[in-house]
Amino acid sequence: MTGSLTAILLMAISGREASRELNVFQIMEMRSVIGLAMLYPLIRSSGGFRAMSTSRIWQHLGRNTAHYAGQFAWLQALSLIPLAQVIAIEFTTPAWTAVMAVAFLGERLNVWRILTIVLGIVGVIIIVRPGIGTVELGQIIVLGAALTFGISFTMVKSLTRTDSVVKIIFWMLVIQSAIGLLPALYEWKWPSLHVMPWVVIIAFTGTFSHFCMAKALQYADATVVIPMDFLRVPLTAVLGWLIYSERIDVFTAVGAALILSGNLLNLKNRSPASIGA
Repeated sequence: MTGSLTAILLMAISGREASRELNVFQIMEMRSVIGLAMLYPLIRSSGGFRAMSTSRIWQHLGRNTAHYAGQFAWLQALSLIPLAQVIAIEFTTPAWTAVMAVAFLGERLNVWRILTIVLGIVGVIIIVRPGIGTVELGQIIVLGAALTFGISFTMVKSLTRTDSVVKIIFWMLVIQSAIGLLPALYEWKWPSLHVMPWVVIIAFTGTFSHFCMAKALQYADATVVIPMDFLRVPLTAVLGWLIYSERIDVFTAVGAALILSGNLLNLKNRSPASIGA
């Protein structure tokens, strides 16, 4: 999960830089195609393309349609509002994921997991402070992304029960390449030498953040793994301050403290049985 966090933080910075020049549809298409090439060594070591066959193609299609919509909204919002706000509002995702995992996967919510989610959401509310000032379009877009990400993460957890992580990522890249091909060609603009490295970083981090996330979901419940992602809120705020001079105020600091506390409580109070699950 630490690998997933690091990759997503790098992708946020790269996405903002690439979107200064390229359309979001094109960025996502290049990310999927380049990512598929990067994944090939793992495909080959897993038995080649024949080993990528699956009996759950409709679940893969549904999961990736939801994820594509969420990823598009997320990248679009990066150019509209500060980094810390994008990530903070996105963190209603664990609440959606936890509810869906309980409803559809039979997972259980104990008191520590509930406390983690509550502290995380309260921390996010303190950082964003909804109701103070005008609600921006970018904030609404990210909220929609959070819902679709919750659907996607829940379906990934279900898919890990039958399909390997490499297979899940392979179908993600193939399906999302197909979904985005026509919109990308319509908006196509040849990338400059300046923006191309950012696109390559997006492809790498976008592919292997999901590889790490799917691996984490193999080893633990979604209600344990996803709340750890709350750490992206304070980490993104720090990056926004260091790179883009986006101010970190007392509300961000207090919210980050609550988010971190909830994650530590959740990890500290996991039973030995759940750690080996």
